Amino acid sequence: MPSPFPGMDPYLEHPALWPGLHSRLIVGLADELGPALRPRYYVEVEERVYLLAPAGSFPFSARPDVLIVAAPWSRPSAGPVPAPTGSARVVELPVPEEVRERYLVVREAGTHRVITWIEVLSPANKAPGEGRLAYLKKREEVLRAQVHRVEIDLLRAGEPMPVVGDGRDGHYRILVSRWEQRPRALLYVFTVRDPIPVFRLPLQAGDEEPEVDLGRLLQTIYDRAAYDLRVNYEEEPVPPLEPPFVEWANAWLRELGARRVRGV
Repeated sequence: MPSPFPGMDPYLEHPALWPGLHSRLIVGLADELGPALRPRYYVEVEERVYLLAPAGSFPFSARPDVLIVAAPWSRPSAGPVPAPTGSARVVELPVPEEVRERYLVVREAGTHRVITWIEVLSPANKAPGEGRLAYLKKREEVLRAQVHRVEIDLLRAGEPMPVVGDGRDGHYRILVSRWEQRPRALLYVFTVRDPIPVFRLPLQAGDEEPEVDLGRLLQTIYDRAAYDLRVNYEEEPVPPLEPPFVEWANAWLRELGARRVRGV
């Protein structure tokens, strides 16, 4: 069963659903692109590791798709803390968590040289803290190299990645940056009312570039992961939509039968 939304389904941004969707998007993109890139290129799922401080003021959990594992110094609890004596009091320390965050790279067969870097943003990339700092540092390194970059932002919450003329009038963004055209790049900006734009994956000059149809991929994932059995369209999405999009979404869901008419 397909999602009722024409493009990105805002209900899939819920912190209980987004981690699984992020993982499926990464693997789904790799599976879609792999056959189209042969035999000139191949695509790999890679990861970076950093420490994430305890959650702060982000609108929802800043944890990415991702694997959060115990830090090397973590130890199982040895039991209850002894009762404090004198002026002592029991406190808790903010212990950071180790995060492994996945992304895609397209490499040239034979040389294994990185041609294109593909990111699907996570909440930690858009929240203040180590996750964003680590992401921006790697982003700057890639933008200084002769490597194409694609950034896919399907999250309304948080701070968008910095660009000049960033199109903050939309909800979602896809950035396609070809190294030979920098500092210019293509930025696709769209809302919950819009189909997700189709774009071509940048490769080396003269090579055929496959189309990336995220909307079709998302619908496939939505069906295979049975999100229609997990999303409650009678409730508002998390994070909530702003006017006038909330009115549009309510009317749209009622029209498609995904939400009951009040009083019925």
